[in-house]
Amino acid sequence: MRALDDLIRQGKVRYVGCSNFPAWEMTEAAWTARTAGLNGFVSCQDEFSLVHRAPETELLPAARKLGFGLLPYFPLASGLLTGKYRRNTTLPAGTRLANTQRLADRYLTERNWQVAEKLGDFAEARGRSMLELAFSWLLAQCPVASVIAGATRPEQLEQNVTAGDWKLTAEELATIDRISA
Repeated sequence: MRALDDLIRQGKVRYVGCSNFPAWEMTEAAWTARTAGLNGFVSCQDEFSLVHRAPETELLPAARKLGFGLLPYFPLASGLLTGKYRRNTTLPAGTRLANTQRLADRYLTERNWQVAEKLGDFAEARGRSMLELAFSWLLAQCPVASVIAGATRPEQLEQNVTAGDWKLTAEELATIDRISA
């Protein structure tokens, strides 16, 4: 922590965050910084999406309590939540899940297919895309500060920028929870 504090005090970085810390380590790091008079973490990044909601159990409550922002990565579950994959069809050539078997094994489960299909229907019924749904849902979660999203083509970057514009209602959020929890 002291080395990170030094970087902030020297003006080399403005803020520091952690990645993939369990809630207890975030809490311990915050306590250490506070009791030692050091600049502490202001954010954490962890995997969080409509098909990977494990952070809701301990990480999100801890981040809220500590005042950390969450920066979720893999918000689209390696593309599963884009709508470009269909069950029982060949994966599109050149895509992440077609090229990386360990990710395909991880995300292309029966449960995830069911969730993705229902979420796709939900988004389509509202004239929205899966991308918009995935990003807007994440941005509606406290303490999500931003979403870490990759892009391999310029049009994907443009889509990512506007994807979070959908302001989900409480009723929509409840329906999404019933589908994906």
